[in-house]
Amino acid sequence: MILPIVAYGAPILRTVAKDINPDYPGLAKLIEDMWETMYASNGVGLAAPQINRDIRLFVVDSAQIFENMDSDDDDRKHPDAPGIKQVFINAHIKSLDGEEWAYNEGCLSIPKIREDVYRAAEVTLEYTDENFVPQTKTFNGITARVILHEYDHIEGKLFIDYLKPLKKRMLKGKLDDISKGKVRVDYKMTFPR
Repeated sequence: MILPIVAYGAPILRTVAKDINPDYPGLAKLIEDMWETMYASNGVGLAAPQINRDIRLFVVDSAQIFENMDSDDDDRKHPDAPGIKQVFINAHIKSLDGEEWAYNEGCLSIPKIREDVYRAAEVTLEYTDENFVPQTKTFNGITARVILHEYDHIEGKLFIDYLKPLKKRMLKGKLDDISKGKVRVDYKMTFPR
């Protein structure tokens, strides 16, 4: 089932999410719905707060970024090729490493706004997979970037929080329009009241 994406301005997007346990009600169906919602919205990641759940759960499919890359884009520049498709439950960052680099990010909860954001090149996470098997893995490149973007959602942060104050002031009108529902998107969205 395709779920509505929560728009900028909703308090859930500023909430630090809670860890869950294997008996979380309807978890398998929720994960299935998150994948369906993410793909229907043309996203590469989706976090539970974006569908109005305050739990530490997100899904990432960076493989589709590589599948859609131009053939002249050199894979050697992307140590994480061919990407991942993975579920992250109860994720917590162990370490951030490598030089920060800029990438133009967008967010399903903040439609029609894209900005360059600097993030670490590498992240090591402790998390459990969808079967609650504990994992500790290091990710890099674009995959690390998508993971860090989704991780921020479960920490109550948004990519616009990384922007300089002047840039944020310049975006204020657009952000206000999003929170008031004055934006058109081609996916299901729910706006703050």
